[in-house]
Amino acid sequence: MTAPRIAVGGFMHETNTFAPAPAEYAAFEHGGGFPPMSRGAEIFARLPGKNTGLSGFIGAAGQKGWEVLPTLWCAASPSAHVTEDAFERILTEMLDRLAALGPVDAVYLDLHGAMVTTHQDDGEGEVEARVRALIGPDVPLLVSLDLHGNVTRRMVEEADALVAYRTYPHVDMADTGRRAADVLAARMAAGRPFAKAFRQIPFLMPIAWQCTEMEPCKTLYRQLEEIERGMGLAHLSFLPGFPAADFADCGGSVVAYADTQEKADAGADALTALICAQEDAFAGEALAPEEGVRKAMAIAAGASRPVVISDTQDNPGAGGTSDTTGMLRALVACGATRAALGLMVDPQAATSAHAAGVGAEVTLKLGGKSGIPGDTPFEGTFTVEALSDGTFDATGPYFGKGPMFLGRSACLRIEGVRVVVASRKAQLADQAMFRYVGIEPTEQAILVNKSSVHFRADFTPIAETILVCTAPGSMPLSPASLPWKHLRPGVRLAPNGPAFA
Repeated sequence: MTAPRIAVGGFMHETNTFAPAPAEYAAFEHGGGFPPMSRGAEIFARLPGKNTGLSGFIGAAGQKGWEVLPTLWCAASPSAHVTEDAFERILTEMLDRLAALGPVDAVYLDLHGAMVTTHQDDGEGEVEARVRALIGPDVPLLVSLDLHGNVTRRMVEEADALVAYRTYPHVDMADTGRRAADVLAARMAAGRPFAKAFRQIPFLMPIAWQCTEMEPCKTLYRQLEEIERGMGLAHLSFLPGFPAADFADCGGSVVAYADTQEKADAGADALTALICAQEDAFAGEALAPEEGVRKAMAIAAGASRPVVISDTQDNPGAGGTSDTTGMLRALVACGATRAALGLMVDPQAATSAHAAGVGAEVTLKLGGKSGIPGDTPFEGTFTVEALSDGTFDATGPYFGKGPMFLGRSACLRIEGVRVVVASRKAQLADQAMFRYVGIEPTEQAILVNKSSVHFRADFTPIAETILVCTAPGSMPLSPASLPWKHLRPGVRLAPNGPAFA
């Protein structure tokens, strides 16, 4: 019996349409904390062992005896829109490589679910539609998604199934690829498409409170698995959505698949009702910068482990620029000691530090160069404590063990505060992102991470407690504060917040 021929590829971007900087082709070539753009056999060299959907799918496909046919895989750090040039170049190459493979038995795509381009609101829907046009209506098309995907009806219609992550921090990206392989196996064994059900949640959920290590998502995802198993569904996904993409379908959703429409509808309705009943719980406590630092200092005075502060509104994992200075100002103004902040992305400052050398003092205008309202460069004299070329291995569960490339980097100290300065953007979600410039995170009293939730995977085990602070940034904690123009009418802009008109 001939092994099934499964074509695979990936094209991942989370788009914050309110962010200042677009994603150009070069951003996908670099990868932004994930492997660089990989073609053909390069996928087998770079992806296995990484925490990505395609990595998990490849491993599961091998166990099932499938022949995996790689096309192209790429990802870029979240930012503003993907440029038309980048989107068309990448998708055209992926389609050309897919066409060159000849007839295939199925296609698996590792997508994000919240891509908006300068010419397409529904990036993933367009990717799926063009792949579908190439392979025809009968070849199964399976797609894995980030749980921050903003699912559209077009995405649901074009794919045989959408399989989303179930953890945030996303420690199960590879596991999701394996789940997608199981769903694909069931689809091929059935010989016909699943019945589908799609529901949209009527309110936007702030990403800081979507964490699956906390309520309400901790319980909701357990209930999801109970519904999926108890109702005999082929698959069930809940996507809280990415609440910073200004188009009609932004927001949370549920998708269900089963052998009958009755089952699919029942599963989707049951989970949607549970989610809506928890609307109050999708709001949490956040602190102003100096308020948060003072609270952290008070806790740290009697603690043996660091207090970790999330600089949530400058989260590069949600389109932030990773260069705002509000939390740095608060640390210095409050006289914090044994404190460290990362990453501050400022190539000019990193270059100046390298030119000055270890031990030198440099006077800089650090960060604050992105034009974020309420943010300006931090002017001060810093001591250069360490330098790095920015190449090191991640060690934590989010990025997965493997190399990172942050460009010319430095550890700069001002009074009792150390700052990790890098030339390339990636959210501070791994302890190694402090250690590569000589900062041991476990020995600090206060750590400030430019990340909303992903840092929790590697930092919760070493943290005395975790606080959330709201310094100026391009990803406001409350979606209601964004200048929406294109949402669907009636969706609430925050839990129990005003409805978009």
